[in-house]
Amino acid sequence: MFAWSGGFLTTLVLGTAGAGLWVYRHLDGNITSADLDQHLGGNRPQKLASRSMNILVVGSDSRAGANAKYGKGMRTMQSDTLMVVHLSADRKWATVMSLPRDSYVRIPSCDRGDGTTSAPHSFKINESFAIGGSKGDISRAAACTIKTVEANTGLRMDHFMSLDFQGFKGMVNALGGVEVCPKEPIHDAKAHLDMEPGCQTVRDEKALGYVRSRYSMGDGSDLGRIGRQQEFMRALAEKARKKVTSPDELYGFLDETTKSLTTDKDLAGLKPLYNLANEVKGIPKDRLTFLTVPNYPRQADVPSDKANVVWQYPQAAGLFDKLAHDKEVDKEQLEASSKDPVPTRSVRVRVLDGTGTGGRAAEAAEDLRELGFTVASTGDAPEPVRRTTVGYPDALRRSAEVLAARLPYAAERGGEQAGAGTVTLTVGPDYKSPR
Repeated sequence: MFAWSGGFLTTLVLGTAGAGLWVYRHLDGNITSADLDQHLGGNRPQKLASRSMNILVVGSDSRAGANAKYGKGMRTMQSDTLMVVHLSADRKWATVMSLPRDSYVRIPSCDRGDGTTSAPHSFKINESFAIGGSKGDISRAAACTIKTVEANTGLRMDHFMSLDFQGFKGMVNALGGVEVCPKEPIHDAKAHLDMEPGCQTVRDEKALGYVRSRYSMGDGSDLGRIGRQQEFMRALAEKARKKVTSPDELYGFLDETTKSLTTDKDLAGLKPLYNLANEVKGIPKDRLTFLTVPNYPRQADVPSDKANVVWQYPQAAGLFDKLAHDKEVDKEQLEASSKDPVPTRSVRVRVLDGTGTGGRAAEAAEDLRELGFTVASTGDAPEPVRRTTVGYPDALRRSAEVLAARLPYAAERGGEQAGAGTVTLTVGPDYKSPR
C-alpha cells in the first residue's frame, strides 16, 4: 500500500504530459471497484477512533489466466497475503499488521454467491476469501474476509485493497527490479525459484517466487515468508519513492499497479487514492511499523495439527485494543511479551453458573472447549452474581490473563484459593459467547 502511495503522490505530473487527460482516464478506469456494503451486514465492530483508518490489504492468489502456472487445480479465489494497515488519526504514524494465512480462526457465515450461505466454522483465515469468492465475485470474497477479520480482531475495516500476482510482478518490473540479499541458496519448486546466496536484483518470476517461497527457506512456515514480504515491501516502497521521477516511469508504474488493483467503492479511482497518499506522505520511516499478530503453533493445543497457528493471548488482544483506540504499538515490547506463550490447552477452567437460571455453565463450557481451553469441571456458583468474573490463585495469573483476554468484559479477581490448578469462570448475566 505504501509502495503504491509513492507513485500516486506524483500523479499531478501527468497533467503536464500531452496525453494527460487520456492517461488519467485510462489509469482511473483500470481500477476495479468492489461493492461491499450489500454483503457486510450490520453486525460490525464499533469505530472507536473516528479519524484513524484501517485498510485490509489482500494479495490475491488467483490462478486464472497468466497465474495458471502456479496451479490450475484451485476452483475458488485464493488470498496469499493478508494485512491490516492502520493509519493514525493524526497521520503521524502507521502500523502494518500481518495476519498469517494459516491462522486458525472462527469464520462467520458468508454469502457464497450462489444463493447459499456458509455455516460458521473454524479454519484457516484465508479460507474466508475462497468462500466468498467461490463464484469468482471479488466483492463477496472481500466481504467475507472483512467479516472474518473484524469478528476475530474487533477492528472495523474502513477500506479494502487487493492486488494479484501479475500486478505485483508488474510493479517490480516497472521499477527495474528490487534488490534482495538471501543468505542461503533457495531452491523451491512450488515457488518456481532457484537463487544463489548474495545480494541481487530480482524481477518477473524471481521477484514473485522470492516473496512466495516458503517450504525451502527457514523453518518452512508462513511466518518466515511474512518477514521476507515485509522486508520486500519496504525495499519496493523506497525504490518507488526514488525512481519514479519522469512521466514515462510514473505511467508505467501506475499502469501496472492499477490494472491489477481492486478497492472498495470509496477508494476506486485515482483521485481518492491520491488524496489518501497525500495524507500519509508525511509519515516518517521510523514511525512505520511492520509486525505480525502474536501467534504460536496450534499443535501446542491440538497435537495432530501441524499445519496451523493460533493467535497468542493476551498479547493479540492487547495489540487489537491498541489499534482500535489509535495507540501506537511498541514492536519490541510486543515481541518481548510474546516470547513465552501460554497455550490455551494448558489453561484448566472450572466453570460456575452464577446467573441462578441454570444451564449457563454448560453453555459456557462448550464455548471454552471450542476455543481450545481445558474444562476441568462445571457447577453452580454459591450465590448469584451480577457480572462475569475470572478468578484465579496468584500462581495462575498468566493462565487467567489468557482466559480473560477472550472475555474482555469479565472482571479479573486474584487471590482465589478454590480449585487447585484451575482458574474459575463464574458466569454472570452479562456473559457473551466468544465464538
